[in-house]
Amino acid sequence: MIPRHPPDDRAPSAYGGSVRTSPGRTAVVVDVVLAAVFALVCLLPALISGAPDVLVVLLFAGALAVRRLSPGWSLAIAWVAALTQMLMLRDVQPADVAVFGVLYATAAYGAPTVKWFGLGSAGAGAIVATAYLAVAKPALDGAVMPGADAMGRLMWSGILFAGALTALALAWTVGLLVRTVRDSREQRARAEFDRREREHAEYRYVVEQERNRIARDMHDVVAHSLAVVIAQADGARFAAATRPEQASRALGTIAGVARSALGDVRVLLAELRHREGDAPQPVVDDLDDLVARVRAAGLDVRFEERGERVPLGAGHRIAVYRIVQEGLTNALRHGDPGEPVRLDLDWAGSGVEIRLENSVRPDAAVPEPIDQPAFRHGIPGMRERAQLVGGTFRAEAGEDGRFRVHASIPAQAAA
Repeated sequence: MIPRHPPDDRAPSAYGGSVRTSPGRTAVVVDVVLAAVFALVCLLPALISGAPDVLVVLLFAGALAVRRLSPGWSLAIAWVAALTQMLMLRDVQPADVAVFGVLYATAAYGAPTVKWFGLGSAGAGAIVATAYLAVAKPALDGAVMPGADAMGRLMWSGILFAGALTALALAWTVGLLVRTVRDSREQRARAEFDRREREHAEYRYVVEQERNRIARDMHDVVAHSLAVVIAQADGARFAAATRPEQASRALGTIAGVARSALGDVRVLLAELRHREGDAPQPVVDDLDDLVARVRAAGLDVRFEERGERVPLGAGHRIAVYRIVQEGLTNALRHGDPGEPVRLDLDWAGSGVEIRLENSVRPDAAVPEPIDQPAFRHGIPGMRERAQLVGGTFRAEAGEDGRFRVHASIPAQAAA
């Protein structure tokens, strides 16, 4: 069945993966604002310590400001700030926490090379920080390291190195996890986009097939009516002079046949839904064969037809057959094979009522989404079959575990 509209072919919002996309303007503005707030907070103690500490704070704030815009430059600026702090023999400052944000950004937003440089910087930074804090600065300041002997100083250095490495590597790892989650979302978006593209291609293919089917249906359903109109018109033309009453009857026949043919043409032109084979269109008279085939497949169908059949237009007869066919197909797929399926056709002067009821397997879902049209879904197809010929359709899953289909097909074409 063809959907009323082609599948949505909108592309996903990102194509992530290993290719880093530029951050949006909002993200850059947020980073700059946060970096400014960070600088204001850290400048308060830095102003007391002196100009060297102010310079370090400003460098770290600059690294944070460009962490998403350019993670590579952010890492380089952070290294410059850290080395400047060490060369000027400054103590650990609150601004040093910016290093964690920079390492996070290299893993979360950086290109592959920058990402691995970030991991290397975590290890190198732990070594440099340990050497500075445990060896260089105490020696230059004349301070005594914790530990009474060489073994104690070595143990202190090991603890300092392990703590620095753990903290720096943890910041980088969190960034990598965020990147992995984002890439996973983008891969799902690409998969969804590819699915929509496949559906759209299938839609275009089925539309082309339907055009061919419409031409075949036009011949099968309307050709007979046009042949009758032509024959009656010829007869009326020859009888008009000598037998006026016969000409009048012929004109009445022409009007009735043409009116019926018009209804069939309107149904055929509107009904771009189901692909058929090359055989003639099945109608109500073929229901016995359909029921026999379904019974042969293992389904216990209790078929009962009540009332006297009334004439239906060609499109209406096809609609009755297709609705019953789809209902029995759903029962065969989703129904309980151990329970019988009831199929009732109630004929009246106004048309025919189709009622089909079957038990649903406990492990089976409702055969189709009842209220949501979707590609290749049978229930929306049955509903549209009925509506195209001026009828009604209802399908519902009852709390008793039974699925019910009710369609009403009128005797005359919808005018």
